[in-house]
Amino acid sequence: MLHPSYHDLMSTVNSEVEKGETPIVNSRYSIVLATAKRARQLIDGIEPMTKSRCPKPLSIAIDELDQSKIHILSEEEAAEAEARKAQAEAEKAAMVEEVMSFEEED
Repeated sequence: MLHPSYHDLMSTVNSEVEKGETPIVNSRYSIVLATAKRARQLIDGIEPMTKSRCPKPLSIAIDELDQSKIHILSEEEAAEAEARKAQAEAEKAAMVEEVMSFEEED
């Protein structure tokens, strides 16, 4: 048997949802997708957010999800986060361009 179980992971993820709201995770498939995506991030070099007994990226991702170190975003939340990231990058690029034009004037 897997520890934590899918049921335990779904309960952990949905624990922040108010009663009557749509749960973030409705199926095992959502858990599998989220942990696989996080495992790929770990393989690509992103630092783990927790210590794990097992060095395997998927096991670390499961531990992080079980300990609420990572969160699964709804489609709307993911779109909002992506929009905020794009806006921040655009603002940073504008600042760099402004500094470059200021330096050229000197």
